Amino acid sequence: MDEEFRSLTDRLGDEAGGSEDFRRLLATEDAEELALVLVERERPLWAREIAAFRLGCGGDRRAFETLVLLLNHRDPERCVSAAHALRLLGDPRTPRAAAALATNSLRTGYALYPVRLLAALRAPESVPALVSTLHRLLTPGEPHWRVALACVEGLGSLEDSRARPVLEAALPHPRLGAAAEEALRQLPEG
Repeated sequence: MDEEFRSLTDRLGDEAGGSEDFRRLLATEDAEELALVLVERERPLWAREIAAFRLGCGGDRRAFETLVLLLNHRDPERCVSAAHALRLLGDPRTPRAAAALATNSLRTGYALYPVRLLAALRAPESVPALVSTLHRLLTPGEPHWRVALACVEGLGSLEDSRARPVLEAALPHPRLGAAAEEALRQLPEG
């Protein structure tokens, strides 16, 4: 059992109240049983999360839609689990979905994990989406500085010179300046 799975089971155990269904979903090796949980009516969120996580980590693309919904959830722990499973899933739709979540101005408060996932994926969509999101978050009075910081750090790790202008624009921001300076050092010259 890897650390992400252990964290998921610890967190959802309380939510599930230690039910028999909870134990069965953790133990089953039947992908069809797990996939059925994703489409059955009136299944609790914890059951869908377990099924999607297990299917996603196993490379079963039927988990994709549920994992994307969980990536944009208000509960950060659900987002972390979903991002982990999406990385392992390797679905080619993941970068586009993460970019759509990261750049959605109506959901900026929930964009931290999509932003981090984009940086980890290193996909063609990553740099444009992070540049766009960071540029929008550099406006005065913007409250989502943690998302902006994740954009700065992600752009540094991606080492793409297209990020230079927006990283330079982030330098004067008190909460972003040091990270922007470090990210700029990571970019190739020219």
